[in-house]
Amino acid sequence: MNVLDAIRGRRAVRAYSGEPVNKNLLSGLVDAAVTAPNAMNRQPWLFAAVTDRAQLKRISDAAKAHTLANLAATPGLEQYSAQLSDPEFDIFYGAPALMLICATAPDEMATIDCCLAAENFMLAAHADGLGTCWIGFAQAWLQSPDGVAELNLPEGARVVAPIVIGRPRGKPDAPPRQRARIQWIRPEPAAAN
Repeated sequence: MNVLDAIRGRRAVRAYSGEPVNKNLLSGLVDAAVTAPNAMNRQPWLFAAVTDRAQLKRISDAAKAHTLANLAATPGLEQYSAQLSDPEFDIFYGAPALMLICATAPDEMATIDCCLAAENFMLAAHADGLGTCWIGFAQAWLQSPDGVAELNLPEGARVVAPIVIGRPRGKPDAPPRQRARIQWIRPEPAAAN
């Protein structure tokens, strides 16, 4: 698969077969992720894999409760109140693995670097026939003291990209995209002396 096919074909997958993803495959995807560009080659990231079903359920339940408790502080999430209140709703969509891409430096560039690594991770997974989805519902709880304690991450590590991964139960349709806005910047004409 060429890179443009991977970019155009990758989708946010929200239905998984539940079939486990082996550790070698996950390690290979992390190898692809760390080839991402990063500021000054600091490589300020840590990858933490969660594959235990009971732990995934605990995280899903805690993240739903945290999000519900903070709906008023997060405009736009009110529409998900019923879904998040459903005890059967799994924010990880039955995926067998959650890869947490964590920043190991406190600055904004580390966050950006982790986002670049996340895109590489998701594209490599798609090229290998796997599905992924960045789980925004999990992010706030994973960064909370309770989330940090659950994960047992090293001090200073901060979850930037919680991405589920697994075998998709189908291929989602491409969402509509707006036409890109491009503003062509022209230099000011040089002032006459």
